[in-house]
Amino acid sequence: MADQIKKSANKVPIGQKVAFGLGMLANQMFPAMIGIFTVVLVEKLGFSGFLLGLTYFIPKFYDALFDLIMGYVSDNTKSKWGRRRQYVLAGAIILGISFALMWQLYAENGVTYNFWYFLVVSLIFYSGLTIFSIPYVAMGYEMSDDFHERTNIMATSQLIGQLAWVVAPWFWVIMADQSLFPSSDVAVRTLAVYVAIGCAILAAIPAFFIPSKSTLHENYSPIDLKGILGSFGEIKEGLKASVEIKPFRKICIATFLIFNAFQTTAGFSYFIIKYYLFKGNEEGFGLWPTLFGSVGAIITTVAVIPIVARMSKVMGKKKAFLVSQGISIVGYILLYLLFVPGKPYLFLFALPFFSFGIGSLFTLMMSMTSDVIDIDELNTGKRREGSLGAIYWWMVKFGTAVAGLLSGMILSLVAFQSNAATQTDETMFWLRIFFVGIPILGTLAAIWAMKDYDVDEAKAREVRDLLEKRKAPKPSGYGANNVLEGMNLAGLSRAQLQQKFPQYYFPTFDYTNVEGIKTEFSTVFKAGMTGICFSVFTEKQFPGDFITEEQIRKRLEILKPHTQWIRVFSSTHGHENIPKIAKKMGFKVLMGAWIGKDEVENQQEIQVLIQLIKEGNVDIAAVGNEVLFRGDQNEETLLGYIQQVKNQTLNTPVTYIDVYYEIINHPKLVSASDKILINCYPFWEGASIDHAGMYLQEMYHQTKKIAGGKEIIIAETGWPSKGEEVQNAKPSTENLMRYFIEAQKWASKEQINLFYFSSFDESWKIHYEGWAGTSWGLWDTNENFKF
Repeated sequence: MADQIKKSANKVPIGQKVAFGLGMLANQMFPAMIGIFTVVLVEKLGFSGFLLGLTYFIPKFYDALFDLIMGYVSDNTKSKWGRRRQYVLAGAIILGISFALMWQLYAENGVTYNFWYFLVVSLIFYSGLTIFSIPYVAMGYEMSDDFHERTNIMATSQLIGQLAWVVAPWFWVIMADQSLFPSSDVAVRTLAVYVAIGCAILAAIPAFFIPSKSTLHENYSPIDLKGILGSFGEIKEGLKASVEIKPFRKICIATFLIFNAFQTTAGFSYFIIKYYLFKGNEEGFGLWPTLFGSVGAIITTVAVIPIVARMSKVMGKKKAFLVSQGISIVGYILLYLLFVPGKPYLFLFALPFFSFGIGSLFTLMMSMTSDVIDIDELNTGKRREGSLGAIYWWMVKFGTAVAGLLSGMILSLVAFQSNAATQTDETMFWLRIFFVGIPILGTLAAIWAMKDYDVDEAKAREVRDLLEKRKAPKPSGYGANNVLEGMNLAGLSRAQLQQKFPQYYFPTFDYTNVEGIKTEFSTVFKAGMTGICFSVFTEKQFPGDFITEEQIRKRLEILKPHTQWIRVFSSTHGHENIPKIAKKMGFKVLMGAWIGKDEVENQQEIQVLIQLIKEGNVDIAAVGNEVLFRGDQNEETLLGYIQQVKNQTLNTPVTYIDVYYEIINHPKLVSASDKILINCYPFWEGASIDHAGMYLQEMYHQTKKIAGGKEIIIAETGWPSKGEEVQNAKPSTENLMRYFIEAQKWASKEQINLFYFSSFDESWKIHYEGWAGTSWGLWDTNENFKF
């Protein structure tokens, strides 16, 4: 029932789906009409295959580059209208005006003039297309976070968008009707104006009918000259991070191969029908190129897209893709066999199979991209629909640019003659071979690329759950617990703070001098620490992986000159070797048994911990860490675990560790513990660095009130060097040094044992706490000291 409620909550109203679909109709209609009207460039205006290729390549190559910048701009826009709508509207207006102007070509002006005029206006048109399409596509990615609803949205949009390919081919019939227009070039000049007006209106509809929330107060990068120039570095990093996501890389490669192989030869169908099926005879020819495009689009609209959407739900997106593309290969083979001179109707039988190729591609790939955007957010901590959409469409558009150039080259290679009444048999033979051969090869390569794509429904839902968990209150969540209620430090001077809180330690160091901070940090660091949390996982390791004695020794050797104690969190999967090695190296060990939800695993941890205590390798034993905070077990179960360890050991102190307010709120655990160990994170409570040291001290003092005279140890505290801000808490290298200085000096002055968190950065935490969670170490993941 809960799952059903969740699903219904993620349903997008049909009106919004239709509005998005009408935008897709415009997005499809503009390129569809370019394909229809381009015939005039060859047949009436004398463009050679080479010039035709340049008119494709140059604007689309420019468009592909502009996409990357537009993705950054859209993702970082702060506006009461949100990040997308204003660009969609502006792009729609530019598209309408430039499309109408682009086709105002006259043969008497000559090939050279017409080429340059068309090229320049095309650049304006493709600027408008980027301004419209990148934010528009990002709108679609944002409409739902449900695995299947995303497919429904994309299927609806593709269903409506496919109408462009149903309608567009009929313009060939209109252009050829001399009762309407004296020639096709006159027809194009007139029809372009009507198409421009209609498509501009359709393109603007999503801007008015798809809601978006204000982003005025979001923490985005600036969109100014400095920000734009700086964005190239972010774009580079975004490209690198995106390409490193294997599923996204596969989606881009497969789309590039299929769509651009199709685009390379798609325009040849007109010439094959005219010069191979009809031998250049105009009589009776005009309807068949229209039927080729229109019938294929109708089949895609009414059959292929609904079937593929259903296949996706039944067998998963990857299998639906593989099956669909396999069917399309059959269609290409049939097309070659059923292009029979004098019998043009035969090719219609191939179209249902042929249509599965492109008909399934964007329905599935755009839905898959939405899933990958979640993975990207999990990896980077940023929601980058615009940037990833731009990267995806950059692949498409760059490929389309190359495809256009290749189309022109192939026409020249097969000796196709512009304005000729007929073509040679050899020309048409090779044109047919290229027409089916290139798409088949591209599709086979795409199938190979996608064969091990691994984002299924279960993984997509797991990623969503992790994202939701990351957004939950973090450890030491002040806002949710109010343990420090009334401790308002904002706006108070140092003197006022000292007067209001005389029990606090106030460092006298001047933090306005950055170089001075570095010098003081170095001095405090060289003085040594009481303890440090030992993070042993390397770059590619995760909790549950087995750790080797070699990596333990390597990292302990680094820590040996700097700390007396180490804290270990688990007693299995190789962690049981840490105290044995550490003791021989002269460390004292705070050894933990990791307690989770699984009773069998808990008992394994406890039994190993008991054995380590009996062997004399443990100085303090901790039965569990933040178990109550995570909700993995209740207090009574933890009390039983603590007593189980105490019953089998004698002189070693046994305790439990949690965030300070969980300890305060569970007096039975305080009574059962030999020492009181607390985790304290002013950062996660949103404390500014100016007040973080005082927050730490107050956490300690609040705990001291209920400790019953037992020793209190700070088991974890620290500050991240990078990542997302939490209210007033800003992660940075400078702030990490400041916090380290204050925490160590206070602990030393008050003779409090404090374990600094952490020794080494932990890349695995990206999935749980974002970038901030990965960067608490004094050393990075490669064991390099960060300061």
